[in-house]
Amino acid sequence: MDQRRGAAYAALMPNDFLHCLDHPAGLAVAAAAPRALHAVQPHALPALLEGWPEARAQAALLGFEAESGRVLLVPDRQGAPGAALLGLGEAVPILQSFGAAASALPAGTAWRIESGEFPRNKAELAFLLGAYRYESLKAKKTGLASLAAADTRARTIAGGVMLARELINTPPNRLGPDELAEVALALGRRHGAECEGVRGAALASRFPAIATVGAGSDRPPAAVLLRWRGSAATQTSPLISLCGKGVCFDTGGYNLKPGGAMRLMRKDMGGAAIALGLAAAIMALDLSIRLELRIGCVENSVSGHAMRPSDIIKTRAGLTVEIGDTDAEGRLVLCDLLAEACEQNPDWLVDLATLTGAARVALGPDLPALFSNDDAMAAQILSAGLETGDPLWRLPLHASYASWLESSFADLNNISSKPFAGAITAALFLQRFISPGICWAHIDTYAWNDSTRPGHPEGGEAQTLQALLEAIEIFSTNKGGQHKNVSA
Repeated sequence: MDQRRGAAYAALMPNDFLHCLDHPAGLAVAAAAPRALHAVQPHALPALLEGWPEARAQAALLGFEAESGRVLLVPDRQGAPGAALLGLGEAVPILQSFGAAASALPAGTAWRIESGEFPRNKAELAFLLGAYRYESLKAKKTGLASLAAADTRARTIAGGVMLARELINTPPNRLGPDELAEVALALGRRHGAECEGVRGAALASRFPAIATVGAGSDRPPAAVLLRWRGSAATQTSPLISLCGKGVCFDTGGYNLKPGGAMRLMRKDMGGAAIALGLAAAIMALDLSIRLELRIGCVENSVSGHAMRPSDIIKTRAGLTVEIGDTDAEGRLVLCDLLAEACEQNPDWLVDLATLTGAARVALGPDLPALFSNDDAMAAQILSAGLETGDPLWRLPLHASYASWLESSFADLNNISSKPFAGAITAALFLQRFISPGICWAHIDTYAWNDSTRPGHPEGGEAQTLQALLEAIEIFSTNKGGQHKNVSA
């Protein structure tokens, strides 16, 4: 282990992140007698209260009408909370209320969700996701309620989401490129994957653009490759390839960001974090696929070794790129990963990145932008997003804008010559590194919650993880290895 990793890393080992895969937040360590949580919509409230005089009296006294997210505690004979009603409302998504339950119920209590007019495993997942808080570095913890038990799938997905959240939330002095790489390698070893960490001269040779982006930092860059195959998968099972942008902190380089824009740049590795959380869920659920995961782990800093505007660099694909802006570094990290991924001819290739502010201007913080060269692939991901409550919005790969990336001195520039359509031109840049016939999706995500909402605590967020997991599972079940690109 490199001595430059220092004392901070010694105090924060990979297991500090991976523990949430075994025991996600919101799941009680031990609960001998959990209380019953009855979730109900207003139209069903009278039937639930009939024959339950204690609850009926409490509801009448407190004016409980099963409003979304509101909790009614029903005391036992000793006056302690013996059961509770959780309002689901009528005009809001039912599962939203479960996301607020952990903070609405008494702190330190454990519950079981009773059956109702909702899928209980999804309700359990929403409860767990709402119980997460990033408090690793806080002496005073938030008191929340928990579930005594949860469905295996709910626990697995919650663990993957929380792994991504925890990585994104960890401050950059405690999570640099090497630390992120070590977490990825530990995850791979946990599931028996073939693991490869690439650093130093090997990185410069194999992933030259990644090495260039990370050259300005005292914390050296790294790349990680995991290869895994489900227990029921064969050599002909669908190959799903994931690539994640892992910029652990982004100063903007010589095109330095202003202070306000730099404040949240610990989340610039959100694409890699989401890819790791997704891979964790795929492997734990033992999907019948072949999986490859690649992440580029770098820090974009300013120094005498950092790339400069007007530099021309080489990429793995052989294309040269003029650096028009050192703050457009994420696409440089991804282009090498995508080029290598294409060499394995995957059935689906997905990259995830906190890539452009333009995507946020277009769609806001809650809707990640989806770009794809394949209509069927895009439709499956969009449908899965709606099904799981993890939505995306598709933007076009508008080919006529590709000329805006031309350079007089290199094969292409890393930024557009025009101040328009920044998310689209970034996607078009990445498309130059996608081999013909490869079904590819690019996701430009915010990976952050600016404030706490039910099921979405303030801080890092694993946007699109649930959507992609659902889409990949359906794709593999439908023998997606026969799928062909239909619109490239």
